[in-house]
Amino acid sequence: MGLQDELLDEARAETGLTDFGDDSFREGLERLTRSLETEARLNTTGQAVLRKLLGGLLSQRLQVEDWYRRHPEIDDEAIVAPLIGLGLPRTGSTALSFLLAEDPRARSLRTWEASQPCPPPSTGDGLDSRLDDSRSDAEFRATSSPRRAKLVPASATGPTECHGLLALDFKAHYFQAFAYVPSYSKWLLESADLTTSYRYELRVLKLLQWGSPAQPWRLKCPAHLLFLAQLDEAFPDARFVMTHRDPAEVMVSSADLYAAVARSYCDEIDLRYLGALNVEHWSVGMERALAFRDSGADGRFYDIDFRAMQRRPLEEVRGLYAWLGEPVTEEFEAGMARWWRENAEKREANVHPEPATFGIDIDGIRPLFADYTARAARWAAR
Repeated sequence: MGLQDELLDEARAETGLTDFGDDSFREGLERLTRSLETEARLNTTGQAVLRKLLGGLLSQRLQVEDWYRRHPEIDDEAIVAPLIGLGLPRTGSTALSFLLAEDPRARSLRTWEASQPCPPPSTGDGLDSRLDDSRSDAEFRATSSPRRAKLVPASATGPTECHGLLALDFKAHYFQAFAYVPSYSKWLLESADLTTSYRYELRVLKLLQWGSPAQPWRLKCPAHLLFLAQLDEAFPDARFVMTHRDPAEVMVSSADLYAAVARSYCDEIDLRYLGALNVEHWSVGMERALAFRDSGADGRFYDIDFRAMQRRPLEEVRGLYAWLGEPVTEEFEAGMARWWRENAEKREANVHPEPATFGIDIDGIRPLFADYTARAARWAAR
């Protein structure tokens, strides 16, 4: 019996449930587990953590389907015009998401509920244990990889990226940060259809919203760049805030983050592979994003430059909200000012390895992003 079958059987046994819903998740699960078994160089910790992660995703999927079976009215929930953050990684989008999470009139995807959406938050069931689990996970990450904790702020109750919801369909960009899974990465970039993944994200957002006052969603994930056409099918009224930074700076920073994550789970890290992986995926992602904007969607985007965000974060958010046609309340503004002040006090300057450490030739990669760089300057200036 292979890892895939073991995980499926364990999830059924743990939950007492058998219905995983649509079979769309199976191809991604099969490709990922095969890659983990034949290519990844996981250490003992990595084997345990990845098994727990994948098993947890299957268990949550079973529970999502069970809640829909018992409460089909969940599907009547409307997710209206979500604001979705995207852009190259390491462009300030995480800080922006934390600022937006201070808006009491809006709704972010919180870390604890992304990892364990069931039972729905409105029930209050198991909330304390899920918060404890999320805090324990954050402590483990900070202890096992202090470098990772410095690079990406995170908290159990703070906002998180959409990776965890897309992972319920086993087509998620973040899997390749945990381990060396080149065949899965190639399939994800070249062949995977994330239409079902975004439909499942929508399904889970409805579950999370069910029983609570409807508020506009604030979502975020850099990897959306790669799959905007599929995202648009599930969220046709979405609006986007896109953050921008020099791609040459981004590639080294992103590869450094991947390495910081992987070191917790693998004893051998191929840094040059991580550099090439990031350059390939993000250059292709940006080509797709430009094509999506050119297809008639450009008016759905608001653009923020990384340097402007660092200098005047609240002013940038006020500009975004003016574009949305929504007010920045006093409570919201005070919350943003508090968060920025508290985090600026403990923020350390990031010093990354030399590009050559990751096999990255800065002058060599600039042509891959030349069209984007020229347009980003115009977008962020308007």
